[in-house]
Amino acid sequence: MTTALAPNAAALSAADRCDRCGAQAYLRVELQSGGELLFCAHHAREHGDKLKEIAVNVIDETHKLSTTPGSAPDGER
Repeated sequence: MTTALAPNAAALSAADRCDRCGAQAYLRVELQSGGELLFCAHHAREHGDKLKEIAVNVIDETHKLSTTPGSAPDGER
């Protein structure tokens, strides 16, 4: 299994939704069977071990959750 952004894979957008709960997806799992699943960060963590067993490729954009564009550093608000 590979965990990275594949060069030809489209980045996830706000329109991509978690297959489990409908929240914004931050993880795309390409399956050995040829299909794909989308997960929010919460469900990606919850099902991570099983996903590693069945994934061919994982596109993980959870790093986007830790960046908050436009927010001022502490003390500058």
